[in-house]
Amino acid sequence: MSSERRRETPADATGPVTGTLAVRRVGMIWLAANLVVTTLLTGTLFVPGIDYGGALLMIVIGTLAGVAVLAAVGNIGTRTGLPTMALTRGAFGTRGSLLPLAANVFVLMGWSWVQAMLAGVTVDALVAQLTGFSNPVLFSVLCQAIVVVLAIFGHEGIARVEPWLAVLMLIVIGWMFAQAFTAFPPADYFALEPTGELTHVFVLDMVIATAISWTVLSADVNRLARTSRAGVVGSVAGYATSTIVSMSLGATAFAYILLSGGDGAPFDPTALVTAFGAPIAVVIFISVMATNTMVVYGMTTSVMNSLPGWQPRFLPTALILGAFSIAGSTWLALLDQFTTFLTVIGAFFVPVFAIMIVDYYVIRRGSYNADILRSSGGRYWFAKGVNPIAIIAWVVGALVSYLLTYVWPSPIGATAAAFAVTFAVYLVPMLPVRRRARAERSVHLAEQSLEG
Repeated sequence: MSSERRRETPADATGPVTGTLAVRRVGMIWLAANLVVTTLLTGTLFVPGIDYGGALLMIVIGTLAGVAVLAAVGNIGTRTGLPTMALTRGAFGTRGSLLPLAANVFVLMGWSWVQAMLAGVTVDALVAQLTGFSNPVLFSVLCQAIVVVLAIFGHEGIARVEPWLAVLMLIVIGWMFAQAFTAFPPADYFALEPTGELTHVFVLDMVIATAISWTVLSADVNRLARTSRAGVVGSVAGYATSTIVSMSLGATAFAYILLSGGDGAPFDPTALVTAFGAPIAVVIFISVMATNTMVVYGMTTSVMNSLPGWQPRFLPTALILGAFSIAGSTWLALLDQFTTFLTVIGAFFVPVFAIMIVDYYVIRRGSYNADILRSSGGRYWFAKGVNPIAIIAWVVGALVSYLLTYVWPSPIGATAAAFAVTFAVYLVPMLPVRRRARAERSVHLAEQSLEG
């Protein structure tokens, strides 16, 4: 009876849910999600700031480092059934978790705006070439409106559509690589003279920050995985493949423009449309549909699971947040601040995920119990619902990230240092909690709540 009820738990409801997706489905969701215009255009920022070969190497190293954090947080979602921001209750407290949740909604809303604008600008460039009509704001709004409609179908619609979008995008991406390397041999790309405007560490930090920006949704997606293996293997394979392919394509496409004698600006989709024509516009449009659908879905599940016992319905929550995302897609000036936006994400969430990882895997010995579902009291209540140690560690980590980015640039980058400092600042004062905690077998919270 218990297991039957557990299987019927809808993933678009509040509370813990049981995953049903195998490795392939999880991998395809992550693959489609990050074959996205922002990841592609991030790659255009690297060349010729550093050498082409160095850019590709930093993309690979940064992706592998970032996906380790993404998979670790996502696995907590698989083991508990809770989305990312609901899991922050374990470390921050029932009420304290509202702080990272608010930051998460802010960041996801910003992502939805940026990606809708890029899709709108791209569609506008293509339409202008064909008809002479131009209205990027209108096309941005239309693109995001389509996203909101797709997000209303919830996780089942996402899981059904994402694999086909991934296949279509990979076909077009393969054609773009073929065109670039047919026009110029690989040796020409590696021979491009770097300007020295960027450092390898800066590029590495940006690649890791991209993974961190996706980690806010990692448990939201991976709680739909059937097993930890399905979640970890699927997310690592899907995310790493999509990021390396997308960023490498961005670096290659911009190098192709330079080798062709073009002078397009980096992070400008219209330059890519001019160089590659309608196929790149198709990739950008479809990628935004795939990715922003997950973003709106993630915002919705974050709000729905913000407080235990509060049970807002999925549809009205998605519509309200969707309306804000559509309205914000008209703010085209935000595109000029993209690198600053990534830096803010890193400062906000590198410390959060360091705290979540050390709390779950070290302090709590790999297990959260049903107290995390309580609206008050219990193991995760701390001091009136807030764990001050987590708040202090978060502030310290964010400050370290800011200082090492803007005041004293670090030779190893800000991300790794901020993660390590936050990890230590949280771990040391929480060690007494670990010593008091007895080791418990990890039990899915949907089972615990039903048994209770």
